[in-house]
Amino acid sequence: MNNQDNNMLFFASCPKGVEELLATELAALGAEPERQTVGGVFVRTDRAGMYRLCLGSRLANRLVLVLVQTTFRNADELYAAVRAIEWPALFACQHSIAVDFTGSNDAIRHGNYGAQRVKDAVVDRFYADQDRRPDVNPKAPDVQLYAHVRRNRLLVGIDVSGSSLHRRGYRLDGAKAPLKENLAAALAMRAGLQQGDQRQLIDPFCGSGTLLIEAVMIRLGIAPGLLRERFGFECLALHDDALWQQLHSDAVRQCREAIAAAGAEAPLALGFDQDARMVGAAASNAARVGLGELIEFRQRALQDFSLVQEHAPVLLLTNPPYGERLQDRDGLFPLYRLLGDKLREYCQGSQVWVLCSDAHLLKSIGLQKSKSYPFYNGAMVVEWVRYDIYARQQGEQVRDEKYDEAITMIENRLRKNSKKLQKWLERNAIDCYRLYDADMPEYAFALDRYHDRFHMAEYAPPKSVDAYAAFMRRRQFEQAVRNVFGLTGGQLVVKERKRQKGREQYQRQDQRQEFFPVREGRAELMINLTDYLDTGLFLDHRPVRLMIAEMAAGKRFLNLFCYTAAATVHAALGGASESVSVDMSQTYLDWAARNFARNRLDTRRHQLLRADVMKWLAAPTVAGKFDLIFLDPPSFSNSKRMEGVLDIQRDHALLVGMAMELLADDGLLLFSNNRRDFRLDDGLRQKFSVSDISRKTIDADFERNPKIHQCWRITHLQQPGKN
Repeated sequence: MNNQDNNMLFFASCPKGVEELLATELAALGAEPERQTVGGVFVRTDRAGMYRLCLGSRLANRLVLVLVQTTFRNADELYAAVRAIEWPALFACQHSIAVDFTGSNDAIRHGNYGAQRVKDAVVDRFYADQDRRPDVNPKAPDVQLYAHVRRNRLLVGIDVSGSSLHRRGYRLDGAKAPLKENLAAALAMRAGLQQGDQRQLIDPFCGSGTLLIEAVMIRLGIAPGLLRERFGFECLALHDDALWQQLHSDAVRQCREAIAAAGAEAPLALGFDQDARMVGAAASNAARVGLGELIEFRQRALQDFSLVQEHAPVLLLTNPPYGERLQDRDGLFPLYRLLGDKLREYCQGSQVWVLCSDAHLLKSIGLQKSKSYPFYNGAMVVEWVRYDIYARQQGEQVRDEKYDEAITMIENRLRKNSKKLQKWLERNAIDCYRLYDADMPEYAFALDRYHDRFHMAEYAPPKSVDAYAAFMRRRQFEQAVRNVFGLTGGQLVVKERKRQKGREQYQRQDQRQEFFPVREGRAELMINLTDYLDTGLFLDHRPVRLMIAEMAAGKRFLNLFCYTAAATVHAALGGASESVSVDMSQTYLDWAARNFARNRLDTRRHQLLRADVMKWLAAPTVAGKFDLIFLDPPSFSNSKRMEGVLDIQRDHALLVGMAMELLADDGLLLFSNNRRDFRLDDGLRQKFSVSDISRKTIDADFERNPKIHQCWRITHLQQPGKN
C-alpha cells in the first residue's frame, strides 16, 4: 500500500452535478482536494481527516480509500494488479467481503465478471499468505471493496463509509421515493444556506421532511453521520478506535450545544403538507435527530398556505410533486399556478427555491427566474430554480391584464352566441345544444349545454403547442363560462376531445354514475357528462332524430350502431310498430335500456341486440324487412369484439348494400357518418336512389361547422311495372 496514514488518497463519490459543492465541502472539513471528476472528487487526508469526512460530509455518497490506480490490457492483468495488493495487511480474514464493480471496457464487458475477477484475486492472496480465505457476503459485508474501470484504467479501493453516506439513520418513515438526504443537503447549500443563517426555513410541500431537516442541520452545524450505526473503516487495520470515539464525542457535544442554543429561537423551520401521514413521518424523522422542537410540521394544503412573517425574510425551499409521466402534468398546472399566487402574497422580500423536472410546470408559477441549476434526482434531470420575490408597495395589487382581457373576450363571444341562438331555441323548445365550437382558433373547445349543465371538451392540441399555454387557455375559457352563466361546483364538466381509436369510445373516465334526463322533442334522454368521453347524445344529429320521429308512425325501425338508442326512442314515441337496435357495446346498450325505461317503451316490441353490426347484417337474427333504417357507423373501429377493422370510407358500400337488403321495397335508409373527408361511393348511386340531405340535417347551433356530419336518404330504385 502506497498511502501513508497521514497522506491517504480517497475518492469521494457524489450525485452528478454536485462535484463542485463537494470539493468545497471536503476542503472545509480539512481534506486536500486533488481533482474533480464526473460523479466525485479525489482528496488527500490523514486518519482523523477520514473520520471527519465520514462523519461530516453532507454531500458524498461514499468515501473510498484508493489502493491502486493502474492500467491493464486484459482480465488476467486486472487480476494480477488486484492480487498484488497486500490485502491481509488491510483487514483480517474473518471479515466478510463484497465487491462493488463499476464500468466496463473491451476486456471486462460485464460488471459481474469484473467483480468475480477482483474477488478471486483478493481471496487468492489471502489463501497464499494465510492458507485461508474470507467469506463473501454480498448483502451485508464487513468490508466493501470497490473497483472501477474506464477505458484501460483501473481503480481499486476499500469503501471506508461502509454503506452510502446519504443514509443518515433518521429517516425511518416517509414516502417510497423521497429526496435522498445528500441531494437535499446539496440543494440547501446551493441555495446559499450556511451555518448560522438566521432566515426562517419554509417548505409548503415538506413530505417526510428531508429538505428541512438537512437545512436545519446545516444551519446548526450538526454532523450528518451521528446516527449511523457503523462505518466501513471499523473493520480495517488502520482504524484507531480511541481517536474515532474522541472525534465522535466532540461532534455529539457540539450537536447538543447547538440544539440547546437554538431552542429560544424555535421554530427554525416550518413544514406543511396536506397528507397527515407525511406530517407525522416528518415529525418522527426530525425527532430522531433531536430537532423535534426546532422544526414545526403542520397538516395544511397549499390553498390554505399562509405565513405571519415574524421572521422576515424567509428562505423557502420546496420540492413540489412534478410526476414522471406527461399525462400527470395537466393535473399539476393548477397546483403550480396556485404556488405562484401564494409566493407573491406571503413571501415578499424573500428568496424561494423550487425543484422540478418540467419546464412547463415551472413556467406556470408565473414568476421570473433569478437563477437555476441542474441536478440529478436519481436518473432524472431536475432544475433547482431561484425566484426573488420583490416586496410590493402598500395597496399594490398583482394583476395579469392580458389574462383578464382574454377572459373578457371569451365572455363576449359566449354572450354573442347565446343571444344569436335565443329565439331559435325558444321557438323549437330546445335546451340541449352546442354553444361554442372553436369559434376562436386559439381557444379550441366545444361547449355544449344540457339544460342547466355544461360540457366543455377541449380538442387535443398538437404537440407543437406549448403545454402551459394550452393549460392557461383552458383555465381562461373555463373561468369565462362560469362567469357568463353563473355556474357553481359540478355544473361544468371539462374533458379533452381527441380522435377515438378502437375501444377508446367505450373507456370509462370516471365512476360517478350521474345520469340525468333532458328533453328533446317528445323524448326524455339520459345524459352522463362525467363517466365517458361522450355524453350519451350526439347533438348534431338532433334534426335526424326528429325527422325519424315524424316518419316512424306504423313502421318497423332498425337502428344500426345504435349507441344509446336515442333515435330509437324517437321512433317509438313517433308510433313505430316495432324496432331493433344493434350495437357491440354492452355499456351503450345498458344506457339504451335506461332511455327505454325512462320513456316507458315496451321492450317486447323494441329489442336491443348486442352484436357486431357487419357480422349481424350478414346473418340477421330477426326475420322480415324494415320500413325505416338508420345507419350511423363510426369512422373507424378496431374493437377487440369485432372480426377485423371497420374503415367507413373503405367499407361503407358493403355496409350500405347489406343494410339495403333488409329494407322494404318502399322503405327508407338514412345513412350518416362524421368523417370530414368522406366521399360516397359512386356505385351506390347506380344501384339505389340517393339524395344528399346533409344541409337539412344541420341545425343553427352547428352552422359554423357544417361538416360535423354528412347524411343521405337512400331508397330502392323504382322497378318497372311498380307504382
